[in-house]
Amino acid sequence: MGYKVKVQKVERGGTKSFYVNFPAAVADACLLEKGEEMEWLIEDRNSFVLKRVKKAKTNLPKQEKDK
Repeated sequence: MGYKVKVQKVERGGTKSFYVNFPAAVADACLLEKGEEMEWLIEDRNSFVLKRVKKAKTNLPKQEKDK
């Protein structure tokens, strides 16, 4: 299941920023915490990956990648 979000553009003076809101349901499922550092990886022009800088400590089983 996916969650649709809209990219927001904010212009202040001569600068502009783009924001993406993270749905609370996704954040809760991933056990995100306030202030966690993340980084964007660009796979191609249509695919962006948001990755934690530090790996989360979790008891969830690892998923096997498709072979």
